[in-house]
Amino acid sequence: MADNNSNAAAYWSANLRLIFISFAVWLLVSFGFGILLRPMLAGIAVGGTDLGFWFAQQGSILSFIAIIFVYAWKMNQLDKKFGLEE
Repeated sequence: MADNNSNAAAYWSANLRLIFISFAVWLLVSFGFGILLRPMLAGIAVGGTDLGFWFAQQGSILSFIAIIFVYAWKMNQLDKKFGLEE
């Protein structure tokens, strides 16, 4: 029983770590690059516009999709590690 509880605690800890990392990347991309760092990124041209605007419009969407796929991939690895795969 104690081994099962420690296994569940380790799984939940790894899951929370992955969630917080995903949230930090989301925050950096959406709020950081799109709003706070936009004036610094204004001099870099991407697709006919500056990089800050690109992140606010297109880059954040692509980053969010990438976060979803990376999260699903890492959770599948985590599930296999703890014997919880489907």
